[in-house]
Amino acid sequence: MSQEPQTAAGPDARSGRSPAPTLHVDALLDDPETRIVVCCGSGGVGKTTTAAALALRAAERGRKVVVLTIDPAKRLAQSMGIDSLDNVPRRVKGVEDRRGEAPGESTEAGELHAMMLDMKRTFDEVVESHADPERAAQILANPFYQTVSGGFAGTQEYMAMEKLGQLRAKDEWDLIVVDTPPSRNALDFLDAPKRLGSFLDGKLIRLLTAPAKLGGRAGMAFLNVGMSMMTGTLGKILGGQLLKDAQTFVSAMDTTFGGFRTRADATFKLLQAPGTAFLVVAAPERDALREAAYFVERLAAEKMPLVGLVLNRVHGSGATRLSAERALTAAENLGEPGIVDQTDGNADVRNSPETDGSSDSGPAESEPTPAAADRSVDELTAGLLRLHAERMRLLAREQRTRDRFISHHPEVAIVEVPALPGDVHDLTGLRDIGDRLAAGHTELS
Repeated sequence: MSQEPQTAAGPDARSGRSPAPTLHVDALLDDPETRIVVCCGSGGVGKTTTAAALALRAAERGRKVVVLTIDPAKRLAQSMGIDSLDNVPRRVKGVEDRRGEAPGESTEAGELHAMMLDMKRTFDEVVESHADPERAAQILANPFYQTVSGGFAGTQEYMAMEKLGQLRAKDEWDLIVVDTPPSRNALDFLDAPKRLGSFLDGKLIRLLTAPAKLGGRAGMAFLNVGMSMMTGTLGKILGGQLLKDAQTFVSAMDTTFGGFRTRADATFKLLQAPGTAFLVVAAPERDALREAAYFVERLAAEKMPLVGLVLNRVHGSGATRLSAERALTAAENLGEPGIVDQTDGNADVRNSPETDGSSDSGPAESEPTPAAADRSVDELTAGLLRLHAERMRLLAREQRTRDRFISHHPEVAIVEVPALPGDVHDLTGLRDIGDRLAAGHTELS
């Protein structure tokens, strides 16, 4: 991504930026065919806030929405006025109808629910729903299961797919907005079915399930004769009790594993379906857009429906005609001796203690001289000019980074969201973000 951007149409005459398709957020949210929106991106780019703002805007435009976060940060709950989030959707209060009063249009707001993935609890729910009560209790109490369900590699991503599949199967919400983990691991859930299949088809699982699958005397004979050495070795490595727990767990889960794989594959196909929309969230910074490029390429490779890029925290200026170079030159001129102090040379003398006829021995409190006032104004002006120069350099750097991304991915629709002066803490702030998402950069920068 080191090449300079080149576009056939050239830069936009008004903004000086390379052209890119525009992402129309309201059209996406209002489309009843859009049932799932997945927000992915690197950390620190406003992905969680973007997901929450999209969910709120969709709800206030009449849809029944649930937003699922896999990021354990508490920002989502705090911004929605909820003490805490868990594995159960919580109704968000304060949702309003903010649509126009068009003839025949409903004036009822939708609903907004929020939840955070609880990996362990979701795994428990899967077991409880796909095993009889006695077998479910046996599995949940198994130490090997407790280890696997709490920290096995890929469990979080697989359970994210499980929860998404559960939400979609209920058909209770018009729209599901998913906020993924803040890293490249955000797309690891795309690998969940493959990883699960590799695990279930692995040599260790086949070894542990072989005796049970053979059954009866044949199974016992096989275990005693053909595998005594192997299980003895595993017992030494894993510990006899752990090996026994693992065998018990695998035996109890044997009938459930197939359901895991089937549901994971179904959810994967759901993510590829036309009703799903992937949004990549980034900031106009080199590392963030490099990650965004990875997401775009990975989604294309997996044939996932990418709808566009949300470019957050884009800076702007109302004085773009004053370049950084001219601003710095003016600031340097204001700071030169002789330019600042071109005033009456007697001013300081008239106000000096030596010429003051007062006999007061205390410190004299004199009014600022015209020369001192001029210096203060010039110093302030020079400081403002330097700040403006820094802002213009930042804008130029952001534009080069953005245009470089566009040159490599000209097909990706983009919406730019101006940077805010502070963090978002409530629904009002989320509405502001939603308005900016819908309006785009050009109207608000």
